[in-house]
Amino acid sequence: MGELLQPWHLIVLAVIFVIPAIVIGFIPFWFICKKAGFSPLLSLLNFVPFGLGTLVLLYVLAFAEWKVVPAPQVYWPPQPPYPPQPPFPPQA
Repeated sequence: MGELLQPWHLIVLAVIFVIPAIVIGFIPFWFICKKAGFSPLLSLLNFVPFGLGTLVLLYVLAFAEWKVVPAPQVYWPPQPPYPPQPPFPPQA
């Protein structure tokens, strides 16, 4: 029978839980860094253990000056006023 937890159990657990969790946390930071004008390689800080890399990355993103130009505001021009309407009911 053997022990309850075999070494291959840890590998299966890593494939099922740890690797998807790393990917789920890694991909959004990659796109955030890219859209903020930073190197997407900053998202590799997520691999630092105990969440310290993620914390550092959040502080870098929060307090750094982003190299992005804001998009111009697009809006519809105001509609011209309607011509005045005759009073209702018409006066004879």
